[in-house]
Amino acid sequence: MSKIFLDSNIVLYAFTDDVRSGIAATLLAQGADLSVQVLNEFTNVARKKLGFDWSQIDEALKAIRLLARAIHPIDLQSHAGAVVLAQRYGFSVYDALIVASAQIAKCEILYSEDLQHGQKIENLTILNPFQSP
Repeated sequence: MSKIFLDSNIVLYAFTDDVRSGIAATLLAQGADLSVQVLNEFTNVARKKLGFDWSQIDEALKAIRLLARAIHPIDLQSHAGAVVLAQRYGFSVYDALIVASAQIAKCEILYSEDLQHGQKIENLTILNPFQSP
């Protein structure tokens, strides 16, 4: 089984009634790696766009932390890697930070709806789990 990393959008879908929530919840339950950035983005979007109150956010964050295989910090190494990736691939710095974190975590697959499906960056493959095969 491949070691997977989840982008913020995948984690968010796991806590909605969107048609994509089942796939997202399954990926989260598999014990994926995440970064603190994912937790931060989840909190921001859950509060501002999904209208979660703080108790709902606290409960969701507890569930995410419980289900995640590992949660990786954002540090100078991930920042430096993100700057290189942003320059090389034209990613936003925030998307590049997700990719850099997945690489540092030695994940083989990054599930994201925002990045190019099938793109390979060294040993990491980006997949959109909602795209039809």
